[in-house]
Amino acid sequence: MKTLSLFRHEAAALLRLTGPLVLAQLSQTAMGFVDTVMAGRVSAVDLAAVAVGSSIFFPVYLFLIGLLSAVTPLVAQAHGRGDGTAVRRSIRQGMAIGLVTGLLLMPILWLMQPFMVWMGVSPEVIPITGRFLFAISWGLPLGGLFFAIRNGGDGLSKPRLSMFAGFLGLLVNIGANYLLIYGKFGLPALGGVGCGWATTLSILAMLGCMALFLKKSRIDGTNRLFSTPLTWKSSSGASLASFLRLGVPLGLALFVECSIFTVIALFIAKLGAEVVAAHQIALNFTSQLYMLPYSLAMALTVRIGFTIGRKRIQRIRRIVRTGLVLALAGSVLTCLLVLGFAQEIAALYTADPAVRQLAASLLVFAAIFQMPDAIQVNCGGVLRGCKDTRVPLLLMLLAYWGIGLPMGYGLGLAHLGGLEPGPQGFWIGLICALTAAAGLLGYRVLVMLRRLEGQGRQPVTTGRP
Repeated sequence: MKTLSLFRHEAAALLRLTGPLVLAQLSQTAMGFVDTVMAGRVSAVDLAAVAVGSSIFFPVYLFLIGLLSAVTPLVAQAHGRGDGTAVRRSIRQGMAIGLVTGLLLMPILWLMQPFMVWMGVSPEVIPITGRFLFAISWGLPLGGLFFAIRNGGDGLSKPRLSMFAGFLGLLVNIGANYLLIYGKFGLPALGGVGCGWATTLSILAMLGCMALFLKKSRIDGTNRLFSTPLTWKSSSGASLASFLRLGVPLGLALFVECSIFTVIALFIAKLGAEVVAAHQIALNFTSQLYMLPYSLAMALTVRIGFTIGRKRIQRIRRIVRTGLVLALAGSVLTCLLVLGFAQEIAALYTADPAVRQLAASLLVFAAIFQMPDAIQVNCGGVLRGCKDTRVPLLLMLLAYWGIGLPMGYGLGLAHLGGLEPGPQGFWIGLICALTAAAGLLGYRVLVMLRRLEGQGRQPVTTGRP
């Protein structure tokens, strides 16, 4: 009975963190949906420009998100040990790194025209995409500041702050899209380019909202957070290097995970428009489901970091076990949902019978990979809470690029196993990649748990292999 009671306590704590995080992720996902729908009402060219521009912007944005994810475990551990100075230092350091990194990433988006020509993007789409990328690029330094502050709030176990900021950003995005895309109230009609400026404005709104929330909070470490200009003097060189050792692998890991889907999409593009459409349907729906295990993983990062800061090492194994049980239970439910309603899900996206049938068949594969995907992303969340990022990056490279992509290419295009060329082979490769990642990261979690328990009550400061 005591074990069950402890499980319920940990599950409740994790779910209290996860709920607002899911809603915050939902607000971010909804922005892309709003951009697609509103740009599509202008013209097919504007819609294509937004689609191409978003596909270029998103991997860069993900790297920035991953880099600033380092703020969460740093703040969670500092908050756990009651070190308000370290909380403030970690958030301010993240803000400085986010601002500079965002400014450095902006020119990458400005110089994408040769890449688009090389990729064979339609000539009428390229100019609009270029202006879209210029507009949305201003959101990168703002995003760097926002993610540092947001992740600081999450690390302080205040995920509702990011939830409120996310929904404010969504409202601003809808309003700005309406004004700028269609040219209302005397403003110029910018078409798809307006989506880029609307996204930048929504990030600015979220940044202002989060800054106000933290400024008004009474949590130790948030006082004087914005009282002086950002400088590098708030942290020593060693701590700056420590931040980058933690954050850069996180950014690269998100980029690696995103890039394999981009490469697979390029390979599948050779198989025809119907195949591409069906693949995109299955991928889009599963990306919506992904926010559930990903939000739980973020909650695990906070709980693990806080517990390490409190030096309650004996409790960590129970938190990990509870989190993985919740992740597995949730993935079984989403698997059954997709299997039971594959045809209906496909019908939501298209009325074309051939595309719908193929998409429904791919959704079966998508249902299968719900379980290994949930396990691997939550093992990653545990390791982030332990500030262990470099070894997980190498394990993900092995799983995705060393196992999943070669197998997917062999099964999908190279007649491996006697299969005819088709998208099914690539989805089998994805299942293999996620299963390998789940196994490798799961083993790494066991290694870290043994290491933590061997250190007794000493807090963990690095995640060295």
